[in-house]
Amino acid sequence: MRGSDFAELKAFAAVVERSSFARAAEHLGVSPSALSQTIRQLEARLGARLLNRTTRSVAPTAAGEQLHARIAPLFRAMDDAVAEASAAAGQMSGTLRINTLGMAARQIIAPRLGRFHRAHPDVTLDIVVDDGLSDIVAGRFDAGIRVGARLEKDMIAVRLTPDVKMVAVASPDYLARRGLPQSPADLHHHACINWRLQTDGRAYQWEFEKRGRRIEVAVSGPLVTNHSDVGVAAALQGLGIAYAFDRERVDEHLAQGQLVQVLADWSITRPGLFVYYSNRHHQPAALRAFIDCLLDRDLAKPAPQA
Repeated sequence: MRGSDFAELKAFAAVVERSSFARAAEHLGVSPSALSQTIRQLEARLGARLLNRTTRSVAPTAAGEQLHARIAPLFRAMDDAVAEASAAAGQMSGTLRINTLGMAARQIIAPRLGRFHRAHPDVTLDIVVDDGLSDIVAGRFDAGIRVGARLEKDMIAVRLTPDVKMVAVASPDYLARRGLPQSPADLHHHACINWRLQTDGRAYQWEFEKRGRRIEVAVSGPLVTNHSDVGVAAALQGLGIAYAFDRERVDEHLAQGQLVQVLADWSITRPGLFVYYSNRHHQPAALRAFIDCLLDRDLAKPAPQA
């Protein structure tokens, strides 16, 4: 295979895996126009259209899907081989791609970025915040961070946080106007701030449990959102009751009396956050180091020699 052939296939894989010429071009360090020309050259050489392009999206054709399915494992194997060689030589470098929930990026990754960089300055972190549960294998991510109940199958998972009890909250002003719900059924008579699931676009049915009895309630109200900041802000402004998993967003407001917990004896416990990766290929040394950093295991290790 000529070097240009390899470059064209790598460019094609980058576009498919990021569903965007702009994001793929940024990853490859080229301009979008140059990347588009590379893809046209590949399509001309193969005599087949590989990508369907519009002004808003890009997706593989049937031929493109077939080609990507064949070459993606080969690129992963080459990346693994390079990682193994670097680890054997005592070096740690390259790019580590992580797909993560926004909550995990904010609470777990962001506070440790400086420490990881100082310990491993030749490793580039490519952090993609994605609450839509993307396939990390298809997207060629080294690892993902998700809530335990939403882990992909056939993955190796490492717990990052304990399980979390969800909390229904409202402002004192709202409760003064509308009263305090005594049971989940009372929510049908309240304004509720709901979540839209990014996986399928459905509104989340609130889950409750008490003494082994588990129920789901379809709520309604003035706002539906897929972002925790918006939901908490709405509750603080008295729009209604919110049901939160991201405790960091509400605990401070509860402590300050800006929000009040309701239906506390009905709240369910949800699985905490896990970092997970495929068991189908070698774990890069950089990923092991990154997981150690997320779990603060690196604090007990001697710093690498300069």
